[in-house]
Amino acid sequence: PGEKGKTVMTKRILPVLLMTALLIPLSDAACSPPLTDPQRLKYPSLTFTPPEPERVELENGMVLYVLEDRELPVVNVSAVIGVGSAYDPAGLEGLAEITAHVMRTGGTRSMAGDEIDDILEFTAATISLSAGMDAASADLFVLKKDFDRVFQIFSDILIHPVFDGKKLELAKNLKIEDLRRVSDVPQRLAFREFRKVIYSGNPRGRLSTIESVGRIRKDDLKAFHKQFFFPRNIMMAVAGDVDRNEIIEKFRRHFAGWQNDGRVQPVPPPGEKASSSIYYLQKEGPQSTVIVGFLAPEKKSPDSYPFTLLDFIMGGGGFKSRIFREIRSNLGLAYSAGSFYEGREGYGVFGSYAITKSEATGTVLSRIRQILQDAGRRQVLEDELAWAQNAIVNSFIFSFSSTDMIATQQMMIEFHGLPPDYLRTYRNRIEAVNREDVLRVAAQYIRDDRATILVVGDEQKFDRPLSTFGDIHKIDWK
Repeated sequence: PGEKGKTVMTKRILPVLLMTALLIPLSDAACSPPLTDPQRLKYPSLTFTPPEPERVELENGMVLYVLEDRELPVVNVSAVIGVGSAYDPAGLEGLAEITAHVMRTGGTRSMAGDEIDDILEFTAATISLSAGMDAASADLFVLKKDFDRVFQIFSDILIHPVFDGKKLELAKNLKIEDLRRVSDVPQRLAFREFRKVIYSGNPRGRLSTIESVGRIRKDDLKAFHKQFFFPRNIMMAVAGDVDRNEIIEKFRRHFAGWQNDGRVQPVPPPGEKASSSIYYLQKEGPQSTVIVGFLAPEKKSPDSYPFTLLDFIMGGGGFKSRIFREIRSNLGLAYSAGSFYEGREGYGVFGSYAITKSEATGTVLSRIRQILQDAGRRQVLEDELAWAQNAIVNSFIFSFSSTDMIATQQMMIEFHGLPPDYLRTYRNRIEAVNREDVLRVAAQYIRDDRATILVVGDEQKFDRPLSTFGDIHKIDWK
């Protein structure tokens, strides 16, 4: 046919094709079953049983957890030592942190610190030491082929550090410069000062200063190491491409001569607050940091499970939590807001916080206190509790994302005096919590008459005087 005929045919066929295309999906949809609401979908229960590391106690009393994993040719070793900044002698605050730092950098009897650095760089291995508040840690990561060489260095650092004088001075200078800069970040300053006031009267409330770090000498490090670094005060976990019998023998050989010459007098837990306290630190700037805190259940207390859920609902759960939703989303008065809870051995700490503009300081403090008081008066909603339980249970599996995490967690369970089945029963205990449990722990632990309140900001800009909340204790940053 000619061009004209083709045009006519195209005009006739095109509408038919378009109609057919439109009708086909409609026809298919008519024959398809109705879609199910995703919220109503049912899934079979999933069971997850993480591998369990083997516990071995060496002849010198050191506890070792071993977990084989041949997937990758790497080995991880983690150690926890029963000492931290809470054990710093009065006037030498910062000693635990400096000791851990110089143990790593200062060399051993057989090798200088710079030589250790060169070997670690050449083998792509890492050795790190640090000291927290109640415990110190030492960690090793190394390829399997280099394990023997690097593990010798690791064990030598723990047993025979020499605390080189130049490395000590460098560590002190770094810490002093860090302390000088604390006030550059108001939020960091606020949380540091909060630790001082929540632990007031307890060694955990004594923090390092420029003066205390400046007083630290080499003999102090040597004495601190001798007192706290010994086999019965250390636990270790090893995971990776290892043979169980071989690795235990290597640990026995490397640590066989280490004597239990040290001694540890446990630091008592902080005492209960008899009344509410309001602390204020003047810091010029456009923002205020408000923290309201309480002592809370220790980690091995049955109350820690409902309190974990309470914290999640109050502020630990992010956007849907009460403090975040009210102060940031509804009122628009905070750049950041939330809560935290940490159960420790013998005690726990809970805190709620907000970083707000100076002109809203009083309003935000008042609202946080109201939200917290309300938690002890009325039960949380069923939806809130279910949301918190699902989130915590579903995220729990990430605690087992690697074998070194599993081995280290089991080590820490024993270190904190928790029952051996703590991880296995954790999900069930969280799921067993009801609304009455959450209300009970809120009323018991979050008592406004025992709150520790800290405000860091510019008082001249506040929307109301802090004195309207009670007697103010002004503190100075130094």
